[in-house]
Amino acid sequence: MYHHRILNWDDAYTNGAHIAGGDRWPDAWAGPAKAWREERAAAGKARLDVKYGSGSSNRFDLFLPDMDSRGLVIFIHGGYWMKFDQRFWSHLAKGPVERGYTVAMPTYTLCPENRIAGITKEIGQAVEKIAGMVAGPIRIAGHSAGGHLATRMVCADTPLSDRVRQRIRGVVSISGLHDLRPLMRTGLNETLKIDAAEARSESPIFLDPLEGIPVTFWVGGAERSEFIRQSELLANCWIGTGGATALVVEPDRHHFNVIDGLTESEHPLTCAVLAD
Repeated sequence: MYHHRILNWDDAYTNGAHIAGGDRWPDAWAGPAKAWREERAAAGKARLDVKYGSGSSNRFDLFLPDMDSRGLVIFIHGGYWMKFDQRFWSHLAKGPVERGYTVAMPTYTLCPENRIAGITKEIGQAVEKIAGMVAGPIRIAGHSAGGHLATRMVCADTPLSDRVRQRIRGVVSISGLHDLRPLMRTGLNETLKIDAAEARSESPIFLDPLEGIPVTFWVGGAERSEFIRQSELLANCWIGTGGATALVVEPDRHHFNVIDGLTESEHPLTCAVLAD
C-alpha cells in the first residue's frame, strides 16, 4: 500500500520552475495585453482605470464590443493575491468581445496591504459597480487566485446583492485555489498571512454554493498536481451540496498558458465562459 504525502509544500505550489521557459512570464502576457488594450482604446472601445472604490487599486478596465453588447463578462486576475494588476490580461478579453460581450477586468488591493477576506469584499464592490454600468446577463471567470475570487462571488455568503446575483448565468474558475489551508504551509504565507479562521471562512470548499448558478472548473492537464486536485476537490464538494458543476482538464496546458483560449472566440474555454 502506498500513502501519498506532500513533503515540500513550496514546490507543490510553484509553477514557473516546472514549466519549460517559465521565466517568459509575465512578459509573455504583458506585451499582447498592452497591444490589444491600445488597439481597443484607439477604436474608442475601452474605458481604462475606472474607479469602483476608495483604494488606489480599486479600479477596472472595460472593453466594449463593436456591436450592441450581449452581456457582461468579468475576468478576475491571479498572482497569488499578491502580484500583478488588470493590465497583464487585457488580451484575454478578445474572445468574448468578438462574440459581442462587454468584458471588465478589475484589480484589487494586494497582500500584505490587504487580507484575502478584504480582497473578496473589494471584488464584490467591483462586480456591483460594473453590473450597474453594463446591462444583461453576467458571467464571471478568474484564473488561479482569481479563480478563487470568482467562486467566492457565488458562495452562499457572497458579498453581492440579490439584484446582481440573479443576473449571474455562470462561473468559470480556471486553475483556481479553493482550499487555502495548504498555502499556510508555504513561504507564500509570509505575505498572505492566512490563519486557520480565514482559511475556513475564505475557502469555498467549506462554503455552500448559490443555487442555480453552474460552475465550471477548468485546469490544464500539465499543471502541478495540486492545482488539478484543487479543481477536482471543489467540483466534487459542490455537487454534494446541490451545486451544478463541470470539470474540464485541458490536455497539455500548463498554469500559464491554460488561459490562452480566451483570446479565441470559438475556443472551448471561451465557449464555457459564455455558455447558457
